[in-house]
Amino acid sequence: MKRIMCTAQTYLIIALGVILCACGDSSTDANYEETGQEQTSTETSTDSTTDDVETGSETEPDSDASVTPSSLLFFDDAVIETITTQSCTLSGGTQTTCYRITLAGEPAVDEIGPFCPPTIESDASQGGIWFDGSGEVYDIDGEFISNLDQLYGDGWLLYDPSTGEVNITDTQTACEAAARPNVDPAYQNYCVQCDLEYYGGGVSQTVLLPVTPVPLSTPSYVNANMGVSLNGVILAAQAPVDAILSNYTIAAFDDCGGHINPFDGYHYHAATGCSTASEEEDGHASQIGYALDGYRIYAMLDASGYEETDLDECRGHTDDTRGYHYHVASPGENMFIGCFHGEQGEWVASE
Repeated sequence: MKRIMCTAQTYLIIALGVILCACGDSSTDANYEETGQEQTSTETSTDSTTDDVETGSETEPDSDASVTPSSLLFFDDAVIETITTQSCTLSGGTQTTCYRITLAGEPAVDEIGPFCPPTIESDASQGGIWFDGSGEVYDIDGEFISNLDQLYGDGWLLYDPSTGEVNITDTQTACEAAARPNVDPAYQNYCVQCDLEYYGGGVSQTVLLPVTPVPLSTPSYVNANMGVSLNGVILAAQAPVDAILSNYTIAAFDDCGGHINPFDGYHYHAATGCSTASEEEDGHASQIGYALDGYRIYAMLDASGYEETDLDECRGHTDDTRGYHYHVASPGENMFIGCFHGEQGEWVASE
């Protein structure tokens, strides 16, 4: 399978004037190699510290918080407002302090697309990828489009047999008729793609992430947007592939595992190598973002190409440098993590 391996050319270190304390220990930054590229440092304003966390239940701040880094790493232009802190209430009732982060809504360093190939003669460079949770990742090239009836059964014909041209939602009207749960029957047997230009560019969204993660006694399901990438893009929940396929559509992803809909704009459904920070000094996998519960998310494989063997059901584990953190699943699994280890922050409704 082809991949665009998107490495960080430059990233933003947002220095936060917040002292993170847990059990009396000071916070320790994760180690990153310097890239040699010009870096931008932006001070963030804070309205409180995080020495104490009030809880609405018996849940207490995470003992791993002593190694939560005191800075957030984002690529330049990934966020469009200064990151601040504010009081917040987490999903389990804990009252604490959260970072307020407003994402740009489009990748800071990577190109969007391509998604759907123009004809059944197109090669893999002219289309994106597709995954359905089976573990496989398919190049959306002409051969893939031609053989959909063999892959998913009778009734599939996403192209004009007389011309070989692929049926593509290439207008805003077509996009909005097909990129929804109740697909307009007129757009069944279409390869679905949308364009950010329909919506004036990236769809900016604001999220509140806990400064000090608070673990749950029982992990919670991921059923909505689950985090943010260092690239300024939402990390979404599993793509609803059953609904997509039941309407004889392919909601194509680009090589970074992202696509566009009218509601969230451009968002990721898988980690394929984009949105990674510089490599860790100890050979640990590179960071790609933050989960809604405040824990860091790292790539699946370390610098030597190995996957961690002691991950829990949420795809997380603990080490002495980073504390508790996640490692993403493979793209073919149609998810980033298996569940939330901690109480989640929230997405702020647009005003």
